[in-house]
Amino acid sequence: MSLKIGVIGAGHFGKYHIKALQLLPEVELVGFFDINPLVQETVSKEFQIKSYPSYEAILKDIDIVDIVTPTISHYECAIEAIKQQKHVFIEKPVTHDLESAEKLIKFAYEAGVKVQVGHIERFNPAFLSVEPLIHKPVYIEAHRLQPFTQRSLDVSVVLNLMIHDLDIILHVVKSNIRKISASGATIATNMPDVANARIEFENGCIAHLTSSRISIDNLRTLKIFQKENAITIDFLNKKSEIIFARLLDHNSSLSSSIELRSEYPSIVQNNAILEELKAFLYSIEQNTTPIVTLEHAYQALKVAFDIVNKVKFSFE
Repeated sequence: MSLKIGVIGAGHFGKYHIKALQLLPEVELVGFFDINPLVQETVSKEFQIKSYPSYEAILKDIDIVDIVTPTISHYECAIEAIKQQKHVFIEKPVTHDLESAEKLIKFAYEAGVKVQVGHIERFNPAFLSVEPLIHKPVYIEAHRLQPFTQRSLDVSVVLNLMIHDLDIILHVVKSNIRKISASGATIATNMPDVANARIEFENGCIAHLTSSRISIDNLRTLKIFQKENAITIDFLNKKSEIIFARLLDHNSSLSSSIELRSEYPSIVQNNAILEELKAFLYSIEQNTTPIVTLEHAYQALKVAFDIVNKVKFSFE
């Protein structure tokens, strides 16, 4: 018998989840719930799936809940599902505050259910192509810029955009943080729309991150510098490059040069939403740890809030 799943929130991103789930034979998409009656009607017709009248109603019919609602409602939706012994996939950022994330970790553990958070860049094919080659980064540059949209305005640019890079950086550096510096500005909303952060890790790695949702261009790149190579990941265009650097010794203290060689890893194109949902289903069926756990999401959220607080302080 296949697992039954329901989607909560059928807005712009929720539709992508519905499309992906309809492609997965190992799970049965029983329907969705959205608080907007017009969305319920149009999405039900578009995807030919059942629209439930309430969250409580859909929870009774499913084993897994896929939460793709605004961040402010993540905790309320997730905690109710966990109380009813449902597995939970929840979009990033995991919650709107740290206390809620801590509670989710506690209750999920006590309920014995699986929870995965939608830090989708972990499944980006450009990142997957170089992930095995990343070891002891010493310097990282992250740029994530996009034109202004009406989506995700309930959170700052740090929680909306920068948190993607924070999750990746914490994942690859694997060290405690020694110091965080940050600055930013409010441009079009009542929250920071532009932010820059510098993170110093205890192992010596330094990361610089820039995010903006007031940009003409789209840019999502991460550059990782480590011993003997530099890796560039283009999340937007799904490309990667590795520059290998080798010192050429000409037996003279005054005569030496560096040999540079570029390689472009083979990219196995994928649907990242589909892949993260498949990975979550696998963790449930095989009783393994999800790739992006609540603890991972909590750590990224904790750093994000630290940056947000420093950004606010910088222009008060």
